[in-house]
Amino acid sequence: MNKTVLTGDRPTGKLHLGHYVGSIENRIRLQNEHEKSFYMIADVQALTDNAENPEKVRSNVLEVAMDNLACGLDPEKTTFFIQSQIPEIAELTIYFMNLVTLARLRRNPTVKNEMQQKGYGDDVPAGFLMYPVSQAADILTFKANTVPVGEDQLPVLEQANEIAHDFNRIYGEVFDKITHITSATPRLMGIDGNAKMSKSLGNGIYLSDSRAEIEKKVMAMYTDPTHVHVQDPGKVEGNVVFTYLDIFDSNHDEVAELKEQYKKGGLGDVVIKKRLIDVLDNFLSPIRERRAVYESNPQLVTDILQAGTERAREIAKQTLAEVKNVMKINYFN
Repeated sequence: MNKTVLTGDRPTGKLHLGHYVGSIENRIRLQNEHEKSFYMIADVQALTDNAENPEKVRSNVLEVAMDNLACGLDPEKTTFFIQSQIPEIAELTIYFMNLVTLARLRRNPTVKNEMQQKGYGDDVPAGFLMYPVSQAADILTFKANTVPVGEDQLPVLEQANEIAHDFNRIYGEVFDKITHITSATPRLMGIDGNAKMSKSLGNGIYLSDSRAEIEKKVMAMYTDPTHVHVQDPGKVEGNVVFTYLDIFDSNHDEVAELKEQYKKGGLGDVVIKKRLIDVLDNFLSPIRERRAVYESNPQLVTDILQAGTERAREIAKQTLAEVKNVMKINYFN
């Protein structure tokens, strides 16, 4: 069995540290461990809740590509492609739709949660409701069998496997079972203490942020509201600064000492925030520098996307030919 990994981002804005620890870090590792690696810019999925604002989606295609390239996703090892430019994905989605009931889609926990967050009720766009079917097609068009996902996306992957199983049972064996890989840090807390760093909540530190932007955001970070004076004992649990230091500061022994000092009292928030500013700036500085190269030459990024999309489409055509063959709808072959 070929080991094929597929990952992707919705182009709705620049990517942040939550994306890095939740997915990009895994992508970089997996591209060296798998025979084939695909990275999809999911512009069609982004349009399911941005249909009236397509320019937002279009303008961010290059942004998310540059973020991934700057972090180290290598177009020599990973095929970059744009979802909307592979019509075979849409065709496979239509075939898969016949294998899923409306009731099953509505029961999907990921879909239910996102519908509630967006306040759709019964007025949910059909495309949004079909997200799990679309994602199954994204993965299976490229015969991918490894997908790094956050915990909130596991129900979608479970449904993709149901679809693959039903297709194989009805028509014949075409698709492998999809296995998931979760990040060691599946969800990064927002700078405001919210459980998740999110574009929509505006509580993220972006991969392209300058030192000045990092400093401003870190100084506003949620710590321990009861830690009013330096001498007061402080709480480490739920303290965003220490959460980030645990993830991004390589000197774990010093961080452990700072935690003990903070809990006893005698360590101010400004001290630990200044340390975090330096840690994050050192982490993001090389990413910013590499990104600046792509920002100065956007045609280079476009060329990478075009070449990758052409390669991806050839593979997609092969998969759809196999699908139509087992479905007995290959009329003119």
